[in-house]
Amino acid sequence: MTALALQLRRIGTSARQVDRVFLASMAILAAVYLLDPSQLVPSVAFTLDAFVGTAPYLLLSIAIAAYATASGADNLISRAFAGHPVRMVFTAAAFGALSPFCSCGVIPLIAALLAMGVPLAPVMAFWLASPVIDPAMFVLTAGTLGTDFAVIKMIAAIALGLMGGFVTMWLVARGFLSDPLREGVGNGGCGGAKVRTHKDVIWKFWQEGERMTKFSKSALSNMMFLGKWLAFAFLLESMMVAYIPAESVSGLLGGEGIGPIAIATIVGVPAYLNGYAALPIMEGLIAQGMQSGAAMAFLVAGGVSSIPAAIAVFALVKRPVFALYLAYALFGSFAIGVISQVWLG
Repeated sequence: MTALALQLRRIGTSARQVDRVFLASMAILAAVYLLDPSQLVPSVAFTLDAFVGTAPYLLLSIAIAAYATASGADNLISRAFAGHPVRMVFTAAAFGALSPFCSCGVIPLIAALLAMGVPLAPVMAFWLASPVIDPAMFVLTAGTLGTDFAVIKMIAAIALGLMGGFVTMWLVARGFLSDPLREGVGNGGCGGAKVRTHKDVIWKFWQEGERMTKFSKSALSNMMFLGKWLAFAFLLESMMVAYIPAESVSGLLGGEGIGPIAIATIVGVPAYLNGYAALPIMEGLIAQGMQSGAAMAFLVAGGVSSIPAAIAVFALVKRPVFALYLAYALFGSFAIGVISQVWLG
């Protein structure tokens, strides 16, 4: 198959994906209009507000990825993830816990790293650790739920990244999870050439027309891809907010023993109560007798794999990688919840 034919095939695939996402969004809005007209405007407003709130992180990550591509700095980034696999996983997990990117904002960076040929194991470690905690989240968590809780959450972020990284490394060594990106997203495993090929970096890339074109195309492609999926994800999230009240969620998380931790994990994976907004709610529930372990499991699960993040991941990677990502979120969050309960009491 010629290069032109491959490109046309990718364009056709992309167009079909846009149509499906757009049609699904329109179908949801039409159903809301027919069944509950009063909810239409609040859902649209919620989607727009959520998108605007995520926009700074999204634009920053897209700009970084596009700049790295246009300037040639992607070679330096990929080399930073090069070296002994074990060291790469440790470095990626620690860096992820300190990075300021949310679970949605980190997606274009993940796509860029995989397209550069960075091994999936350290990318997964960074991917899992990044949305759980960041410096601002650490300070807010310490002020809301206590310093011990914040420290354990930081440790949990790194531990979750290490678990995901090393399990992924083991699976890849046995021939699984090759070429993790979906067709048309980046260039999959073929991007490994960028790790092996060392080219000059042109930091002021805007002085060259060809590189400016590359920057524009990369930024626009990432924005369109992520924009359509995140808008769809936030629309689904608005449905959860409207029809699954926070009181219903909090009512499931009470009690003692392992049961509430398991429920908190399952509820937290798709929950819309994640990140900064969940902290005061968890504070109130703990004050009412909720276990610290259940709160930790809920916060970690919601941070890693909330509805917007999960849909963005589903659109980015192939199904086995997506299934593994959810498995890490479930098992890791539950284990962290149990350990936290033993530690905090």
